[in-house]
This record gives sequence, structure tokens and C-alpha cells, in this order.
Amino acid sequence: MNVLLCPFSDPGYLYPALAVGRELRRRGHRVLVLGRSGAVPTAGLAGLAALDAAGYEGTGGFSVGRWALGGAAQYRAVRHVAREFRADVLVTSVLGHGALLAAEALDLPVVVLGFAAHLWPYAAGGEGEPRHVVAREWRLRETLRHYRGLRELAGLPPRRDRRAERPLIGSGLLLRGGPALEYPGAVLPEGVRHVGPCQWEPAVDPGEVDRIDRRLSRVGKPVVYVHLGRQFGGQSLWPALNEAFTGGPFQAVVERARSGEPSPAAGADILVVREPWMGPLVERAALVLTNATTSPVLAALRHGKPLAVAPAGSEQPLLAEACVRAGVAVRFPCGDQPGPGAAVLAAARDDGALHERARRVGGGLPRDGARSAADRVVAAVTARGPAAPEPGRAESSGAGRDVHDERFRTAEREETVEART
Repeated sequence: MNVLLCPFSDPGYLYPALAVGRELRRRGHRVLVLGRSGAVPTAGLAGLAALDAAGYEGTGGFSVGRWALGGAAQYRAVRHVAREFRADVLVTSVLGHGALLAAEALDLPVVVLGFAAHLWPYAAGGEGEPRHVVAREWRLRETLRHYRGLRELAGLPPRRDRRAERPLIGSGLLLRGGPALEYPGAVLPEGVRHVGPCQWEPAVDPGEVDRIDRRLSRVGKPVVYVHLGRQFGGQSLWPALNEAFTGGPFQAVVERARSGEPSPAAGADILVVREPWMGPLVERAALVLTNATTSPVLAALRHGKPLAVAPAGSEQPLLAEACVRAGVAVRFPCGDQPGPGAAVLAAARDDGALHERARRVGGGLPRDGARSAADRVVAAVTARGPAAPEPGRAESSGAGRDVHDERFRTAEREETVEART
């Protein structure tokens, strides 16, 4: 079986896909990774072959920060490489609309790797969930709006699905968390299931860990691992971090990730890092402070560490709400809710029940996420068998698709100009 991994190339999306790819390769399947240039050496570290999407008119199509603008480039590159590789199945990320449409145009199954929790409306249940926080219906409408716009540009006919989110699920949407992060009593839609964390990250540099340890030892205070996500135009977390870690009981190791330029204050007990791994830093921490993106939340829970959450945008408010509801997180005061951040962290550190719930929820996460996800990828292919294409599905040969490429390029230029203004 030939498997084309075409996730976004940002670590939080790429690393889980590489974990699944490694498991599929261990089973004897051929696996190829498609992404931006930086993903090629990273895939090599995971033992997987990779192609730079820029060589297939895919520039800008594999950065999650451009998911709403890069769909055309993603579509072109995935479609081209999937044909060339003779792919039997695609594996992509949630919001990977170009890959979803390429799979449809080529009549291929496509498995979607999602976040720790379900983002869109439940099939049933969920009554009592704070809608203004989790915004499930709004998020689905906006996601479908972008998907349908890209679909029109691709020249694919409109779909008539019984469930609005069906085309976004592909052959299966795999959530990397567990039931404890969903609203109590809620029922996931058909085709959506929990597989648990799909864990992989590059090998740790012992010299870098030693450098960090020496710095932490000199300060001598308990460590809070801080993993920043995107701000989405909101208020920076740095003023609250400087307040909490200046003259307080903790020191912080801050992974800046995609949050922009760091702004630690002089005299703050803050070490800023930019590492391709977080496991050793989470192990050293008393607790984890995050905007509530999937990767640091799952890393904290896998290590039994409680969380402090300060969400900004995208999936962050929904996942922060899930963590607080599950009793594994406290809210960190910042932005419109200023407060004594150091005191909140100290109370969380000393809360034995919070620690116990974090260990219990983390221990309850499915342990073989990559294996379960690989099972679903294989099942997506075997379930297809020799079945004919569904009504309204584009022909598998992709004949006639190239006439739309110029429409894609024109639309990309217009969208980029609009985004900059």
C-alpha cells in the first residue's frame, strides 16, 4: 500500500502524521511525506522519505497559518504527487482542504488527523456546554465556507451531504485526545473517533538539555514549562508572564513556538527556547502553562502534569474549556482578566486533587495512538474495495483538472492581496 502523508508542516501537525507514517512503514507499507522544505529533513529524522511541495507548485500550501489562503497550492501539489506516487490513501490534517479535494478528484480515501477534542457540533448531547466559548456551530460554518470556496475553484460539483461536516471528515477524522476532553454525554458524529496521542518528536540534543539544566539549577526555583501558541491578533501573554515570573516562586522555560518575538523583562526568571522537542522540558516542570493548543495539552497529560490555560483563538478556547471542565487545568489570568498569575500557579502546584486528576486523565488516554491511527488508514483502503465512485465524485483520472490551475493562481493572488490589506 502506498501512503501519502500531506499534513501541514508545522510541528503540531507534522509530528503526529510522522508517528502514523512510521507505524505504517513498520508494517511494510510505502510512505511518502509531502510538505514545505523544512519538513523534508524532519521526515528524514523519522526515517521517512519526503518531497518539497515547492517543486510541485505547492509553495504556501502546507503552513497552517495560511490554511485559508494556501488551499489551491496544497491541492495542486497533493494531486500531482499522489498521481506520481500512485497513492492508495492520503493522510492530512484538519483544515487541509486542498488534500481533501485532491483525494476526491483522484477518487482516493483520505484520513484526517484532528486535534485533541472535536471542534464541530456533536451528533447528540452537549446540552449545557457554553456555546459562546466553544463556538462549534460558528466554527463549522466558517470552515465550510472556505472549503466550498476552494471546491468551486477546483471545478468540482457541489456536494449534497446529509451532514454538513461530512466532506471535512474524509474517510475518518481521528482525534488525538480521549473522551475525558469531550463534553459529558456528548456523542461524536459518525466517522469521528478518538485514537489518542500520536507521539513522535526529534531526538533530544543532550548538550542542549544540559545547557538548560545548568541554567535551571542556577536559578533554583520550581519550573513552569510555558508553550505559547498563536495570538490571532489578541493581546500578548508576555506582560502576564513577566509579572508572574519576576521575583516570584517559579522560573519559566518558555517555548516561543509560533507566537512571534519574545519579550522577557530584565530580571524575570524566564528562559526562552526554540526547540523541536518538549518532552524533557515537560518532565522537568511542576506544571504546564499554555494557550491550550493540542500538543502541549497532550504532552502535559501524558506526563501527568496539571495545566494552566490562557486561550487566544482558533481551537484554544474550546480545548481550554475542556481541560478546566475535566479538572486538569486552572485558568491563568491575562489580557482582559488580569490577576496574580504567580499566586494562581502556586495554588495549582499545591493542589493535590488537580495533580491526581491530571494523572488519571493522562493515564486514561489511549496509549497506542499511532497504531490505532494506522489501523484506520489501512481500513480506509480495504473498505473501498472495487466500489464505483460515489455519485457526483470527480473521475479518478483527474482528466480536465489542469484547466483550473490558472483560476487557482489568480484566486491565490487576489486572496493574498486582500489578506495584506
